[in-house]
Amino acid sequence: MLAPQRYEIGQIVELRKPHPCGSHRWEITRTGIDFGLKCLGCGHRIMIPRKKFERAVRKAWPPGENPPE
Repeated sequence: MLAPQRYEIGQIVELRKPHPCGSHRWEITRTGIDFGLKCLGCGHRIMIPRKKFERAVRKAWPPGENPPE
C-alpha cells in the first residue's frame, strides 16, 4: 500500500475537472479533514472534503515550486 501524499499550505495542485473560469490549478489554503483551495485563475475559494480532494488531484508540485505555465 502506498503512503498517503502529504500536502502543505501554499502548495499548488492541478485537479482533474476545470473550474468554470477554465483553470485547473489551485493553491492549498487549509489542510485537515477539509481542504481549502483558491483558484489561480479567478481567485475563487472553495472547501472540499479530504477524500474528494485526494481523488480529484491529478498533479501536485513540491511546496515552494512554481508550476510551468
